[in-house]
Amino acid sequence: MQVRLEPGILRGTVGAPPSKSMAHRMLICAALAEGESVVRPIELSEDILATSDGLRALGAEIRQEGNALRVKGCRPADADSTVIPCRESGSTLRFLLPMCLLNGKEMTLTGSERLLSRPLDVYETLCADCGFRMERTPAGLRVQGKLTPGEYTVRGDLSSQFLTGLAYALSLLQGESVLRILPPVESEPYLRMTLEAMAASGVAVTQTETETLVIPGGTCYRAGEKTVEGDWSNAAFFEALRQAGHDLRITGLREDSLQGDKVCREYFRQITAGGASVDVTDCPDLAPVLMAFAAMNGGARLTGTRRLSFKESDRGQAMAEELAKFGVTVTIGENEIIVGSETPYSPRTNLQGHNDHRIVMALAVLCTRTGGVIDGAEAVRKSFPGFWDTMRILGAEITAG
Repeated sequence: MQVRLEPGILRGTVGAPPSKSMAHRMLICAALAEGESVVRPIELSEDILATSDGLRALGAEIRQEGNALRVKGCRPADADSTVIPCRESGSTLRFLLPMCLLNGKEMTLTGSERLLSRPLDVYETLCADCGFRMERTPAGLRVQGKLTPGEYTVRGDLSSQFLTGLAYALSLLQGESVLRILPPVESEPYLRMTLEAMAASGVAVTQTETETLVIPGGTCYRAGEKTVEGDWSNAAFFEALRQAGHDLRITGLREDSLQGDKVCREYFRQITAGGASVDVTDCPDLAPVLMAFAAMNGGARLTGTRRLSFKESDRGQAMAEELAKFGVTVTIGENEIIVGSETPYSPRTNLQGHNDHRIVMALAVLCTRTGGVIDGAEAVRKSFPGFWDTMRILGAEITAG
């Protein structure tokens, strides 16, 4: 899908879509509970559909009711299916893989080539240490083993998603487990979101130290009505537009949210003030929109960027390639990115979305100032399928091809 945006000013009120990160977590908690739960509101993005598919394969019953999903819980250890589809969702793969290590059967997690090539070092080390099988094959990622309660030590510097997946799986065992996390802990706000979702479902994980989790065994997840808060990650694109001079009001966001991406508001202010250096260690998903915003506001330095190459695309390199088409230089270091101070001009060649939703939406922000054509604009379906409709409602002049 190709989209042409014309320069212009957006006006109106935009409601933040439901948090994809919290929706993943609430759906999993609902699928692990006895009885039925309702999770709402839900944006049926590709990632949420992937988690729903995976949970169904593990035995959960999930059906859509308007903007909600009704979930009947399951016991993953008793799953009949041995194939867990993950589409292109890294969250789905990393959250559900440990649940495939509950019954000792060979299980296969499937997904796109890019997904199955993403780093899984924490799980590879765990499986090797425990004598489990884990191998990448043309059919998918095959695992076989049976987790037992105990003490596990894992790296925290790759992604908090590994910690989330282990916390869910270990909580389903009969005995208590201790998860020791080797510092530094990357994206820690996402781990706190996991613990909040688990606690709301009746499973209280104790964080005795910053790097130690005590996970109770033999507890039952509680079914019920679950409300998904607004998404700071996707609202960040509209906050960038607002701070760039568009007449926008954003609603539906919790100021006390645990989401790490709520720092976007302050980071945009710092970039506007000039000479900013912002750390994305705990909010790597903000990097593309921060780079686009910096290009509109005289440049900036981003630190904590080394993990950007492990996302849906190599996000630092992808944004550098696209910002060059606007005449803005980008310097990429080992753990930092510097966006130059050149004034962006209208790109003379088509922009590429790199099959990455956050790259596409970041480029859209910049194109409201310069105009431009984005190829691969359908990538927004991964997290925010209503993005282009929302932009049109706010007055963006968009032609789809």
